[in-house]
Amino acid sequence: MEKSSYDDNIEALPTLAGLPSLDTPTKEKDDADANSDSIEIADEKLVRSDSSYFDPDDEPPVYHNGEPVITTGKDVSRFAVDVRDDGDAALTLRSLVLGTMFAGMGAALSQIYTFKPVQAGVSTVFLLLLVYTFGNAWARLFPKATWVDGTRFSRLSPVFRVINPGPFSLKEHVVATLVASTASGSSSAVQNFAVQKLYYGTNVDATTAVLATFSTACFGYGLVGLLRPISVYPSEMVYWSNLPTVSVFQVLHFDTAGNAKRVKIFWTAFAAMFCFEVIPSYIFPVLNGVNIICLATQNAPAGAVDVITNLFGGADGNEGLGLLSFSFDWQYIGSGYMSLPLIQQANTWIGIGLCYVVVMGIYYSNTWNSLAFPMLSTSIFSSNGSIYHQSAVFGTNFQLNQTALEEVGLPALTGSNAWANLVANLAIGGLVAHVVLFWGPYAVQSFKLAYNRTQPDPHYQAMRKYDEAPWYWYAVLLALSFFAGLIVVLKGQTTLPWWSYIVALLLGAFITPFSTLLFARMGNGVATNQLMKMVAGAINPGRPVANLYFSMWSHDVVATSINLAGDLKMGQYLKIPPRVMFLTQVWGTILGALINYVVMVSVVDAQREILVDPIGTNVWSGQVPQSLNSAAVTWSLAKELYGFNGPYWTIPMALIFGMVPTIFQWFIHKRWRKIGPVQVDSVLLPVIYQGTAWMTAGVNSTVTSSIVVGLVSQLWLRRYHPGWYKKYNYILGGALDGGAQVMIFILSFAVFGASGKQKTFPVWAGNPGQGNVDYCNGNGALD
Repeated sequence: MEKSSYDDNIEALPTLAGLPSLDTPTKEKDDADANSDSIEIADEKLVRSDSSYFDPDDEPPVYHNGEPVITTGKDVSRFAVDVRDDGDAALTLRSLVLGTMFAGMGAALSQIYTFKPVQAGVSTVFLLLLVYTFGNAWARLFPKATWVDGTRFSRLSPVFRVINPGPFSLKEHVVATLVASTASGSSSAVQNFAVQKLYYGTNVDATTAVLATFSTACFGYGLVGLLRPISVYPSEMVYWSNLPTVSVFQVLHFDTAGNAKRVKIFWTAFAAMFCFEVIPSYIFPVLNGVNIICLATQNAPAGAVDVITNLFGGADGNEGLGLLSFSFDWQYIGSGYMSLPLIQQANTWIGIGLCYVVVMGIYYSNTWNSLAFPMLSTSIFSSNGSIYHQSAVFGTNFQLNQTALEEVGLPALTGSNAWANLVANLAIGGLVAHVVLFWGPYAVQSFKLAYNRTQPDPHYQAMRKYDEAPWYWYAVLLALSFFAGLIVVLKGQTTLPWWSYIVALLLGAFITPFSTLLFARMGNGVATNQLMKMVAGAINPGRPVANLYFSMWSHDVVATSINLAGDLKMGQYLKIPPRVMFLTQVWGTILGALINYVVMVSVVDAQREILVDPIGTNVWSGQVPQSLNSAAVTWSLAKELYGFNGPYWTIPMALIFGMVPTIFQWFIHKRWRKIGPVQVDSVLLPVIYQGTAWMTAGVNSTVTSSIVVGLVSQLWLRRYHPGWYKKYNYILGGALDGGAQVMIFILSFAVFGASGKQKTFPVWAGNPGQGNVDYCNGNGALD
């Protein structure tokens, strides 16, 4: 592979009029710096011409059969992601139009998945494939400047050059895709409006919804901009789930002889999964949860079948824990386990193993009166097991009626839901302690390197030729976001005091660095919304809707910060100028705010009865709005439920309990860095805690298959076939995600009822008309 000079290709594509500085390199860079940025590419291995690109204290990579084993973030920067920069323009009319067009599809699919029994994000690979197809069609079919050059119509040449700047380039492709993916990632705030429609009879108007969503997303983006030195620039900030996407981008656009086979594998896997996905998701849903124990115990006594269903069932929403179930439905398995580092997965697996024991133990020991309720559910109940009559307690003004509370009684959580809340607090406490104790010095050093512009990551160094987006751009965005949210608080139906809104933003800003560091380094994070709900309940007692909005502004700031930071890292890997990235993400956020609201209204209106059902179906589930509502109601009664005299007093105390083991771990690490084969600091207690609540809601039949995928990819392929892993692992994962999600998008509107009436497939053995689809039919499934 030959080195490509930026200067040789700077005129390949024109930029939009008035925005040239967004794509052009910094002019102030001196000659010495320019020369030191030279990186040669040969045989897909980096030859470093400047030792400052890598820390001299770095451990050399491990090789197997002559190929590097990709383990750390530095390995990713050196060997997994090409540092090549062809210098093509990123911000063009074509990239903006395509990005805007597919933002609608990305946001729609993202919103649909929030109402699914298994939560899955929209694959960026799915979006980039659509953009790629239409971008190439645009390049072929739209008028070209060459058609009129030298003719009497040559005066139209500049216009045609803007409309169709030539071959569809990598950077145009990335910008258009990130507009669409940013729109699809800014949807979590809209779930609050779904809760209000489902449980409080309130139709939040579109203006309020758009302003609120814009506020949370862009406030998070403003924080990301200020935290770039620690959350984006360093090599160890990988955002592992982005690697399949980065790999697909480079395979599609870097025309080298070695890519022919990768492109063939990509399209073959994509087509195969596209055709196959209709089988487990629609025609043969039993394939989403094949469990030999369930199939072999059809004639067992009713009591035994109930226990078997709770432990082994899991193909339907909130059916059971899914032990030893195998799923063949890729939409729920996903490629995440093909990219997440083995350390992160191993810690999660430990938690999952404990989850089976703990949840069954809680239920059958009747802890928290668990036997009175379903074993798995995120709804709230009355003490007799019926759905809690919250509208009588909170009335039309969304505030507590003490007299009605005394008549109706306190709400109750299922044992699994209470446990999930408890371990969420354990994980938050452990997260704060782990980041401060283990990663604190690293964060300080990263800020120093960024300030001096000496961060050794080769991709960061290669980006120095471009003008950086100045810090005050992000500060202005923070201010605009603040005032947009303030308008919603003062004019909307939030019942949230203005001072509580400010506290929510400050809390989110405090937690963001901790969550972002964990997610960037390990590929998965710790849910911190439980902390937000606790604080909301403490300062807004008796106001469930106010608690919803407090949690939205505090937690969604964290969630959107992580998503947008991952996009910024992708921009660094693919050499998108920082100022273009800024505009791309802001525009995508605005589009997402509007589109997510429209799709949410459509789904909630069409599937209302299923979404308020505590169990749901294997196609639709209201577990996300149910969980949000349950937390808002129960934490608004914090004193009665979570005080020392309440039934759930251990849940808030877990925040403190979660810090203590990590502190002991840190002292052990100071004395013994390694105990046997285990690095002490590789034990991530917050990740283990979170794993112990992994199966407390939704479809659980996919867990075993996900673990198998992780073992094959990260243990076998990565260690023993590193060459194949480097060339094909991420490509294969992206292709499978893309094929599955294209089919699911089609099925959602064609037969799953996302926009109207559902069309079920005819009943047969692989699609039972009664009971659970895995034939684990305990707990009244056949009633």
